[in-house]
Amino acid sequence: MTADGWFTASAPGKFVVLGEHAVVYGKPALVLAVDRRMTCSVRPADRPAINGEYVDISKQPHLDHLTRGSGRTLEFLTRSMIPVGSGMGSSAALSAAVAKAIHAMKGEACTEKQLVEEAYAAELAAQGSGSPMDASACVHGRGIAVNIPGSGDELWTISRGDRTWRVSDIDVPDMTFVIGNTGIRAPTGPQVDKVRRFVTRNRFGADILDEIESVTLEGHSAIAKRDRELLGRLMTSNHKLLSILGVSCKELNRLVNASLPYSYGAKLTGSGGGGCMVALTDEPEKVCEAIIDHGGVPYVVQTGVEGARMETGQSEDPEIRIPIRCRS
Repeated sequence: MTADGWFTASAPGKFVVLGEHAVVYGKPALVLAVDRRMTCSVRPADRPAINGEYVDISKQPHLDHLTRGSGRTLEFLTRSMIPVGSGMGSSAALSAAVAKAIHAMKGEACTEKQLVEEAYAAELAAQGSGSPMDASACVHGRGIAVNIPGSGDELWTISRGDRTWRVSDIDVPDMTFVIGNTGIRAPTGPQVDKVRRFVTRNRFGADILDEIESVTLEGHSAIAKRDRELLGRLMTSNHKLLSILGVSCKELNRLVNASLPYSYGAKLTGSGGGGCMVALTDEPEKVCEAIIDHGGVPYVVQTGVEGARMETGQSEDPEIRIPIRCRS
């Protein structure tokens, strides 16, 4: 705690190597945390405020859910290096950081699993559906495998309805990735709904999910063997399958295609509809140039980073003032 009463925590962003959307249906996924973080400070206040502006907390679904049991009115400061609506886990990182800071403010210890369950519940409150994949990656950091038997040390199991997600730690090899941001904000909920409608109305949809499952399982083996060429090919295959599900767009396809000559493979990452793509490469400068030339904003990212943690000081001078999604 700082002298003026702030409790500050941070959590990393993430990207999905393989398996997004299929993971909602209990299929496997591989996710890596990255060195772009969300930092949140909280303290008791007379009126709820975010970055100095008074707000109606009931219209902030993530914060409303996380603060409901705190018994206090809170003020928040935020700083984010994670683009909003990009598929890089900004809302999960926000939820994880806020939950951890609130536990510290209350003088409570909390496990990683508790943080995941709270962040996942906040995600559900905001978007209505999804999996605990993002929350798990942002809380644990490093890399996680979801629903892959024998993938490593099991971290936790979370169930919702008839679906279960078993989350394990994975050993993250030294790899270079470039994220390409289209600049198009694409909330997760509508894309998840689009896939749900596709799968519900078209028997072919279930076959696509099964193919994504096979690609992801093979990708886990490729990571374990440090086989970048195979992993890259599988990433490109996964992108084509996601395109069939309807969650890519011309801007994502443009950045993926521009990156392929200089990378092992590339794909959209996250919910799609905009947001970001990711390329596995040994030539990050060339990939960055290709992304810029085709209208995107590139980030070379480091993996193997720490998960949710407490910070000293408070969240000041935000790089990005995050516009937390409101209920209308």
